[in-house]
Amino acid sequence: MIQGVGIDIVEISRFQRAMDEWGDVFLKKIFTEKELAYARSKMHPSQHIAGRFAVKEAVSKALSTGWSGIFRWKDIEVENNAAGKPDLVLYGNMRELLKGSRVHISISHSENIVVALAIIEKL
Repeated sequence: MIQGVGIDIVEISRFQRAMDEWGDVFLKKIFTEKELAYARSKMHPSQHIAGRFAVKEAVSKALSTGWSGIFRWKDIEVENNAAGKPDLVLYGNMRELLKGSRVHISISHSENIVVALAIIEKL
């Protein structure tokens, strides 16, 4: 049964500006070390940073938690499997909140924007 659906769209340039202006101060508030290492290994890191941000936003929308104390950025980590498919690793509150659920995610980007979709399925 579908428990929630969330979608988010962001401009890649917005993340490039934030990375240029705030650097690691900004990045380390929102992203795990694994997410940062992955993005930095790519030719255009801001695309991957924006994509991971969009996934986190989409998951929060699917949960309908908003920015309550339950949601913490680093409790949701986006990683890619061997085939390149993005998957989630959940920590802390998110692991407990989503116990017994599966979260399906998808990320897509053009030159300028990234879109992410999250579907929470109750098992």
